[in-house]
Amino acid sequence: PAGQANPSPPVGPALGQHGVNIMEFCKGFNAQTQSIDPGAPVPVVITVFGDRSFSFEMKTPPASYLLKKAAGLKSGSGNPNTQKVGSVTRAQLEEIVKIKDPDLTAGDLDAAVRTIAGSARSMGIETEEV
Repeated sequence: PAGQANPSPPVGPALGQHGVNIMEFCKGFNAQTQSIDPGAPVPVVITVFGDRSFSFEMKTPPASYLLKKAAGLKSGSGNPNTQKVGSVTRAQLEEIVKIKDPDLTAGDLDAAVRTIAGSARSMGIETEEV
C-alpha cells in the first residue's frame, strides 16, 4: 500500500532473497508514494542488478480499487451478473482512465472508458452513459 512499505512479509522476504537492501527500498517507495492516498495498493516492478542494486517502477493502482473508491464500495459483487452493488457515471470512468492512462493500451479515450466499464461490470457495478 502507498506510503506503508515496511520490511515485514511479503516485502522483506521477497527482496531479502535477492540481497536487496530492504530499508532502502521501503524508504524510496514510501517517499514516491506520499502523494497517493495512504493505503492505496500500488503495484511495483523491481529490477535487481548483479551488484544487488535495484530500480523500481511504480504502476497505477488497480482499476478494481479505483472503481470501488468511485462507487463508494468495500467490495465488488459476489454474483455480478444478477447482483448489482453500485454504479459509476461516464465522468467517473473518465477520471479513472486519466489515472490509469500510463498503463492502458487503448487507442483513444472512448476505448479506454469501455475497458474500465467492462471491469466495472465484472465487479457488479453498473455503468451509466457508456
